[in-house]
Amino acid sequence: QVQLVESGGGLVQPGGSLRLSCAASGSRLSILAMGWYRQAPGKQRELVAIITRGGSTNYADSVKGRFTISRDNAKNTVYLQMNSLKPEDTAVYYCNAAPGNFWGKGTLVTVSS
Repeated sequence: QVQLVESGGGLVQPGGSLRLSCAASGSRLSILAMGWYRQAPGKQRELVAIITRGGSTNYADSVKGRFTISRDNAKNTVYLQMNSLKPEDTAVYYCNAAPGNFWGKGTLVTVSS
């Protein structure tokens, strides 16, 4: 079993930045592919960014150039740096680990003036 705990969410003004963290336990992060997903009110959960075991990354078109996913295997932690935030980025952000399809409980990001 893999346990994932997200942190770093909060209220930020449009144009601001936040860094989300996802701490993994129960497995070495280096063997996992990790992803960040988000779910806005009334919408389906969607992929934001993924990072493979080898460090390759992929992003949703809506966040390309603004968000950066990274991993620190020594700390068993994955990060999502979010810059130039927009109101439409408001959502609960979830961390995912594969294989096994493990999920954290999420952290709320609210972008509002």
